[in-house]
Amino acid sequence: MRVVITGLGVCAPNGTSVSEFTESLKNGRSGIAHFPELESLNFSCQLGGIPEISEEKKREYFTELQLRNFDSNGILYGVIAGMDALKDANINVGGEEALYELGIIMGAGTTSVAKFRESIYKIDEGKVRRLGSTSVPQTMASGVSAYLGGMTGAANMVTTNSSACATGTEAVLLGYERIKAGKASQMLCGSTSDGGPYIWGGFDAMKVTSYKHNQEPEKTAGPLSEAASGFIPGSGAGAVVLESLESALARGAKIYGEVLGGAVNSGGQRNGGSMTAPNSEAVQKCIIAALKDSNINKNEIDYINGHLTATVKDPVEIENWCLALDRKGKDFPYINSLKGMTGHCLAASGSIEIVSALLQLDNNFVFPNVNCDVIHNEVVALVSENCIPRKMVNTPLNIIAKASFGFGDVNACVIFKKY
Repeated sequence: MRVVITGLGVCAPNGTSVSEFTESLKNGRSGIAHFPELESLNFSCQLGGIPEISEEKKREYFTELQLRNFDSNGILYGVIAGMDALKDANINVGGEEALYELGIIMGAGTTSVAKFRESIYKIDEGKVRRLGSTSVPQTMASGVSAYLGGMTGAANMVTTNSSACATGTEAVLLGYERIKAGKASQMLCGSTSDGGPYIWGGFDAMKVTSYKHNQEPEKTAGPLSEAASGFIPGSGAGAVVLESLESALARGAKIYGEVLGGAVNSGGQRNGGSMTAPNSEAVQKCIIAALKDSNINKNEIDYINGHLTATVKDPVEIENWCLALDRKGKDFPYINSLKGMTGHCLAASGSIEIVSALLQLDNNFVFPNVNCDVIHNEVVALVSENCIPRKMVNTPLNIIAKASFGFGDVNACVIFKKY
């Protein structure tokens, strides 16, 4: 069973529609901004990436009843990306009939912390009856997939996965495997992540975020840069519609690319791996397993959409790719990281980055690595600077790779091919 991508949806700091997001990619436009709230709360990193959603746009997706007492940006972003992906795929949803061939896997890291906070205060004040009927669906882990399930009528598997920063990439692979096994014809897959101080505070305390250029977000060093000093936290959602090739052809659907295969594994927090650091051996095994599952040769990869976060682990990731592909110097594929434009969108990072990867595959370009004027010397020792474009490159792409590595020492890698 061959599986293809027929719809894309995105809600990112630098674009809340596919068209806007595409233009941002090509022009290297960043959505990272300074937030006075973070400054007033004494955050070291006062920058972040948050999608701009107007009240009017919210009402394109939610009813007034649904928006009453609604306080979950994570669900908001996921619904926007998910519904847009289905619309892009030209799949009619929301009717009276249940859609038993359509499933949903929309991952999340944490649910609405703001709603949790509100609920806790009301309970502490003895006002439990004031919580209302929406506190549970907004705070349960599967809230985003539950909202999408009700809005669409999807009646195949409807669930939420959670694997830290690997969540979105893992979700796509889970959907791919379900269709390939003949258990569904269409799967809406992706991930979402809320933002703001309650989500980002722990990372600030860990000192993995950048404290530089708080008043000049446009100057913050991006991934692979010699000056990189930590990631900028972000938020948003990405979604794709996976579909059996048979179903897509029968509908005459546009095909963005084919999923050739992939792999998911863990480093077991051994051999250098930990809660916060990857086991390099496991990373390489994941990439190699993805290539094997896709039945392709290491030399066929034209482009890599990296995890690359603007931390000290960037050179380690490049080294792992070099060892897994047995390619280095000028022989290395093009590689870039979206995080220079959006920040690190945590659980949503993989899915937003997959949307960016598929747009490049479909339109034959490689977006620039933003704020990477001087490439890290350890990276330059491994691969040619030409492989790390600082300006958009127009180039034919045929087979591309996307990998995500998350807290808990978890890894996911997916391979796409032009159809």
